[in-house]
Amino acid sequence: MTRKIIHIDLDCYYAAVEMRDNPELRDIPLAIGGSQNRRGVISTCNYIARKFGVRSAMATAHALKLCPSLTVIGGNMEKYKAVSKQIHKIFARYTDMIEPLSLDEAYLDVTESKLFKGSATLIAEDIRRAIEIELGLTASAGVAPIKFVAKVASDINKPNGICVVPPNEVEEFVDNLDLGKIPGVGKVTLEKLNKLGLYKGIDVKNYDQHMLIKQFGKFGTSLWERSHAIDRREVTPTRVRKSLGVERTFAKDIKTEQECADAVETLYDELVRRFAKIGDDKRIVRQGVKLKFDDFQQTTVEHKQISLDKAFFLALLQEALSRAKGRGIRLIGLTVGLEPKEGQASTQMTLEL
Repeated sequence: MTRKIIHIDLDCYYAAVEMRDNPELRDIPLAIGGSQNRRGVISTCNYIARKFGVRSAMATAHALKLCPSLTVIGGNMEKYKAVSKQIHKIFARYTDMIEPLSLDEAYLDVTESKLFKGSATLIAEDIRRAIEIELGLTASAGVAPIKFVAKVASDINKPNGICVVPPNEVEEFVDNLDLGKIPGVGKVTLEKLNKLGLYKGIDVKNYDQHMLIKQFGKFGTSLWERSHAIDRREVTPTRVRKSLGVERTFAKDIKTEQECADAVETLYDELVRRFAKIGDDKRIVRQGVKLKFDDFQQTTVEHKQISLDKAFFLALLQEALSRAKGRGIRLIGLTVGLEPKEGQASTQMTLEL
């Protein structure tokens, strides 16, 4: 059966919510992020700011250099979560097959929907219309028979647009697709592909599969499949949480072992609090410590562990600090790997750390 998959992505979500709630923010460059004085980064920005080159994950200080008139606010995560619940209630009117990717992004499988005589395009348009009328926000959509094409398509006519790739046009769409638009192809991978003379989907399609796997390993297999418009993944409404973590970026680099240990103490208490919210259907299988140094390089030390143990984190910290080589510490993070307890099947939705 040919699937009918919709990928919905809210436009500049955090910023859009703030502009909706405060008319004074609607016509100015706006970003949600941390203060430049605390070495913050931009979470998202509106489209006015993007015209100046401001982007997500950019250092706030650099964003302000690109756009001196940029207004940066800290944001309100509780409000964004509450609005996200409203968005997902709208999704649920159309299908039960909903796979959330984040607060403002999801896949919907409407293959078996009888709404609008089964037209995925009309369903997507109605979802977008409902979000705008009821919540005062805009969303972009991609419609396709496979997941990755739907996701790529949702970005083509942003903001507030839709792109439909019918089954008979998927091959041509992928052939002409810039490789950098394929999910999972980052800057480094793209550079390697370009050095091999590979720029479009059709270039990979015509490239030797074994050589591609030799160059890129497991991801080479995935890339080869994507270039042939193969994506067997189904829309999965429930996903298992596999990890939990907390981290802190410091306003000023820290350097002493005691400062790092004090940070771990604070982070550990927060990790315990978050772990308690998960419920009793998960067991810990490993612990890890992440450090980001003042040159933005980072290292992670992980070892098997079956229970939360502060002393174990401190031991991992010692191992991680041995790699500092005199560099200051910009960030410290604690993580735990999780698995369902034996005999228990988890139905908890995947959440961002």
